[in-house]
Amino acid sequence: MNWTDKVVLVTGGTGSFGKKFIQLMLSEYHPAKVIVFSRDELKQHEMRSSGFDHPSLRYFIGDVRDLDRLRRAMHGVNIVVHAAALKQVPACEYNPMEAIKTNILGSSNVIEASLDCGVERVLALSTDKAVNPINLYGATKLAAEKLFVQSNAYAGGMVTRFSCVRYGNVVGSRGSVIPIFIKQRQNGKLTITDERMTRFWLTLEQGVCFVISCIEQMHGGEVFVPKIPSTRIVDLASAIAPHSEIEVVGIRPGEKLHEVLINEDEARSTLEREDMFVVTPTVTLWQRDLKYEGNPLPVGFRYTSDNNPQWLSVEQIREMIAPFEVEA
Repeated sequence: MNWTDKVVLVTGGTGSFGKKFIQLMLSEYHPAKVIVFSRDELKQHEMRSSGFDHPSLRYFIGDVRDLDRLRRAMHGVNIVVHAAALKQVPACEYNPMEAIKTNILGSSNVIEASLDCGVERVLALSTDKAVNPINLYGATKLAAEKLFVQSNAYAGGMVTRFSCVRYGNVVGSRGSVIPIFIKQRQNGKLTITDERMTRFWLTLEQGVCFVISCIEQMHGGEVFVPKIPSTRIVDLASAIAPHSEIEVVGIRPGEKLHEVLINEDEARSTLEREDMFVVTPTVTLWQRDLKYEGNPLPVGFRYTSDNNPQWLSVEQIREMIAPFEVEA
């Protein structure tokens, strides 16, 4: 795909993912225009002041809850990356209607505006917490995934196609445990919720590169899942603070021992590729002869953070978190 003649819009463009995505777009892909769509004028000002001030970059204030504003922003846009969301689990539990308005109704608005404006490709960011969700955040992201996959049927003969990416924890993103552990290290005691806990991990740059790759190859309806390593939370704690005491405080409400990226039921419609899994839609009303590439998975397959064949050692974890040690 030739990015140089594309206009790209990123919802939630001032977030951790948005900034890294836009940085890579401007430095390597050189699209005709990149639009930062977000609701916080201060964050947009800070982003511009920190060096994101390129001739092809536009800052557009708006909320995904506002359909008319999205339509205005998407006029002439070719590609939309939907990264806007309320993502803090406790905040979503305490403010459930706000989570639903942004994560579900906001996703619906992105879909409606994309269809109305003739956007070519729309990719939404999801999370492992959307699989077998036990908290409201995961439930809203599951609903958003279903909206994006099935909305391909609304496109009919139009050009618009919708897909999702789903991955695990991003190293050092806002809300990540890494800055918390680094801060706790000063007091000589780290708190973890359960010694058995495991998580999927990838770097912000890996996540951004995966999203760009998926935009280039999507046909519509896929949920793309990267093959990424797992880590034990106790190993993460040891890598950050090897001489600190570890206090086990008990698992929190809405928290799992192990995360799931593909469950047994989804596996029946999932194809494996060298570097990813592709969860395909069971019905493709928008293109009945559509054939997705990949090999079927064995019966009973599950992709979870505790049965993952890839594991990060303590040394590998230290390499991943090194940039955040410098910032600290």
